[in-house]
Amino acid sequence: MSIRVLCITEDLDRPTAETFVGLQSAGIDVRVACPDGATNRSILEAAGIPLRKFHFRGQIDREAIQALRSELIDQQYDILHVFSNKSLQNGLIATRGLPIKIVAYRGIVGNVSFFSPVSWLRFLNPRINRIICVADAIRDYFLKMRPAFLRMPADRPVTIHKGHSLDWYTATPASLESVGIPQDAITVVCVANYRPRKGIEFLVEAIGRLPEELNVHLLLIGEMDAPKLLHSIAASRQPERVHRLGFRQDAPSITAACDVFVLPSVKREGLSRSLIEAMAYGVAPVVTDCGGSPELVEQGVSGIVVPVRDAAALANAIEQLARDSKLRDRYGHAARKRIDSDFKIENTIEQTINVYTELVTPQS
Repeated sequence: MSIRVLCITEDLDRPTAETFVGLQSAGIDVRVACPDGATNRSILEAAGIPLRKFHFRGQIDREAIQALRSELIDQQYDILHVFSNKSLQNGLIATRGLPIKIVAYRGIVGNVSFFSPVSWLRFLNPRINRIICVADAIRDYFLKMRPAFLRMPADRPVTIHKGHSLDWYTATPASLESVGIPQDAITVVCVANYRPRKGIEFLVEAIGRLPEELNVHLLLIGEMDAPKLLHSIAASRQPERVHRLGFRQDAPSITAACDVFVLPSVKREGLSRSLIEAMAYGVAPVVTDCGGSPELVEQGVSGIVVPVRDAAALANAIEQLARDSKLRDRYGHAARKRIDSDFKIENTIEQTINVYTELVTPQS
């Protein structure tokens, strides 16, 4: 049985693009709508995947909704698979009265409430057939929402970890001296755009707690200009050891050259792309017990997991790794192996096909 699917995404990262290619190779008739300038659009073009264009200018874009509805009717799609809030809300309107299954994507924990009207227009809408969650923590959140009598059916949220391939991670480690890092430094890197939920202040505080003789330097990559963060850095015991590098095209190369990767999130973390990238490069990870991070990093096996909002615990973990190069190597090797064995792109493709097949197979 051929299954025809229209996928709409605004963030075409490598795993998502490769998933679409894998679906097509497995016999799914997949069409994709993504921005013209999407980073990995060329992957879809090279695979011959038919491309569509639906630009939603707001949460309700009547012109785009009508165009999408016409496409769904003309091409007789079985499934509409949407990857953003805008495409979900507009897609739900476009499919009213149509015999088409709705699959939504959810990449972060929380921010959905039974008491929010907007939530009912999106993830709580009963016409959604499946919500693909990139971490068990996201699925658990949906299934534990209160009040309990309003909870969605247990089969609606489904965990499918976003898959990867080590073949994608081939960047040559950068020379950190070029960004002002002393040659003999132990380097800790965090790649994120500043948000209060990312917990960057706790990481800065942790660096300030370290013994000075360890010569640990912190590299912050991404948008890190928030006044609160700047104040935290200035108040640190060793502000000269915190380096804000801003957005970097060569972030993978810098990450690959570092000794330790830290993700200090305090809430709502899904399955961090930068964490997976660091693990794929064999960099020893330290994460908080937040969202999907502990699903990636096995405590004491492929890294260290510490409580949220605990700068002392972060400092202890970083100090342990800074003093023990063999432990860093062991965790880095195990982290790389974990991505290769348990977060494979082939698993994502197979599990997505299973969801599609289940939805379109007539019930006996």
